[in-house]
Amino acid sequence: MNTSPWMTDELLMFSDSLKKLLRTEFLPQRDRWEANGIVDREAWLKAGEAGILCPSLPVEYGGSGGTLAFDAVIAEEFERAQLGGGFGVGIGVQSMVAHYILAYGSEQQKAAWLPKMSTGELVGAMAMSEPGTGSDLQGIATTAKDKGDHYLINGQKVFISNGQTADLILTVCKTGEGDGQAVSLVIVEADTAGFKRGRNLDKIGLPAQDTSELFFEDVLVPKENLLGAEEGRGFYQLMKQLAWERMLCALGGVIAMELAVEYTTDYVKDRKVFGKSLMSYQNTQFKLAECKTQAVVARNFFDQAMVKFLEDRIDPEEVAMAKWWITDTQGKVIDECLQLHGGYGYMLEYPIARLWRDGRVLRIFAGTNEIMKLIIARSL
Repeated sequence: MNTSPWMTDELLMFSDSLKKLLRTEFLPQRDRWEANGIVDREAWLKAGEAGILCPSLPVEYGGSGGTLAFDAVIAEEFERAQLGGGFGVGIGVQSMVAHYILAYGSEQQKAAWLPKMSTGELVGAMAMSEPGTGSDLQGIATTAKDKGDHYLINGQKVFISNGQTADLILTVCKTGEGDGQAVSLVIVEADTAGFKRGRNLDKIGLPAQDTSELFFEDVLVPKENLLGAEEGRGFYQLMKQLAWERMLCALGGVIAMELAVEYTTDYVKDRKVFGKSLMSYQNTQFKLAECKTQAVVARNFFDQAMVKFLEDRIDPEEVAMAKWWITDTQGKVIDECLQLHGGYGYMLEYPIARLWRDGRVLRIFAGTNEIMKLIIARSL
C-alpha cells in the first residue's frame, strides 16, 4: 500500500484485513466468474458480511460511517488482487448508486434500500447510456411520463454494469420536454412488470462483469421512486456525483501503472535474451525508467486531487484533468510494459495481459476522455 497523504491508520488497517479476504474468499472464484460472465450472488452477500460494499454510508444505513477514502482502498486492493476487472467494478457501482440515494433520496427511500445494499441483499446499477447516446446525456430518449401517482417508463439502456444482477436500477429519464433540465433520476426495481434484461454483453475486457442491455416497456414506477424533491434535477445530481466515478477511474489508472511497472521489473530481471537478463539492456532500463516516472507523477497527481476531493474543494475541471490524463497515460505505460514481455505479454496467464485488456475501458467510463477535455476547455 502506498503512503498517500489521504491514508490514515484506520484505512491502513482496513487495507491489511481486506488483502487476506480477497485472496482467500474471492480470488479462487475468479476464473469461474470470468467463464460465466457474472459474479455469484453468494459473493455479494459475503462482501456485505465483510463490510466492504458500502462502508462510506452512515452507520444507521448499514455502513461504517467512513469517508469515500474507504471506497478508494477497496478499489485499490481489488485491483492489486487481480479482481478489479469484475467484482471490483461491480462493488464500485454499488457504492455509487448508494451515494445517489444517500444524497438525494427521501428518508423512506434511504431506510428501505441502503441497509440492504450494505449487506448485498440488494445490488444496484446505473442506467445512463443508450444505444444512440453515450456521453451526451442530453440526448437520452428514455421517458418517464407523469401519470398522476406514478411514472410510465419506456426506453432502452446499454453498457449497464451489474445489469444481470441488479435489483435497483438508477435510471436517467426524460420527465419533461425541452433541454437538459427535463432529466430526472428514477429508481426502477427489477421485479417491476415491463422491465426486462437483455443479453450479457460480450466485451473485450472485464469478463466477470455482467454488462447488459436493459429494456423498459410501459414500466409503472411509483412517484415515490423519484430521487430528489422535484423533477428536472437529474443533470445537477449527475454532475455532482460523477466526480467520484471519475476519481475512481483515475485511481484505477494509477494502480494499473504501478502494477505494470512492478510486474515488468520482475519479469525482465528473470528473462534471458542472448545470454543476458533483459534488464541489463539499456533500452529496457530506459523504458522502465520512463514508465516508473509516469506512474509516480500520476500517483502524486491523484493524491493531490484526492485530498482536495475529500475536503470538498476540488473543481470539476481538475477532476476531468486527473481522469483523462491518468487513464491516457496508463494506456501508454501498460503498452510499453507489455511489449517488454514479448509474446508472453499477450498471454492471459501473465498479469500484464489482464491489465492491458481491462484497463482500456477507463478512457471510456464516466464520460469519455474527449468529454473530459471539453469540460476543461470550458473553464479556460
